[in-house]
Amino acid sequence: MGMFDDILGGFGTPQAFGPQEGFAGVLLATAAHDGHLADEEMASMFNTLGRMKLYQHMPEQRFKSMIDRLVGVLKRNGPEELMRQSVAVVPPELRETCFASATDLILADGVVEQNERDLMQQLMISLQIDSTRAKTIVQVLVIKNKG
Repeated sequence: MGMFDDILGGFGTPQAFGPQEGFAGVLLATAAHDGHLADEEMASMFNTLGRMKLYQHMPEQRFKSMIDRLVGVLKRNGPEELMRQSVAVVPPELRETCFASATDLILADGVVEQNERDLMQQLMISLQIDSTRAKTIVQVLVIKNKG
């Protein structure tokens, strides 16, 4: 026990992620997987999140605070740790949606590097998406992103 633990208690202890942070965290970690956050990726992520019922009633300031918190975890711990914390709290009913949204971010630039393919594979496993279902999702998104 540290000298100030009895005084500080839980002060400054990070709160666990909820479903909203989890979903957004997966997308942010996906966008940052290659080592940088492109403006186009961030715009696409915000567009995706803005259309979801999960965020409809979230006040703008709370949304901004959530994104700031996720970016903080990303900067301190890297995309792998952000992904680990985020995937764990994505609700089962949103796992396929989360996989599809993350895959759409990956496919958006028209080039899928090997590390991005590996990320898609890891997401499929982490989100517990059936491989046949994941292939179908990817096929549809490839069609969507042509042209």
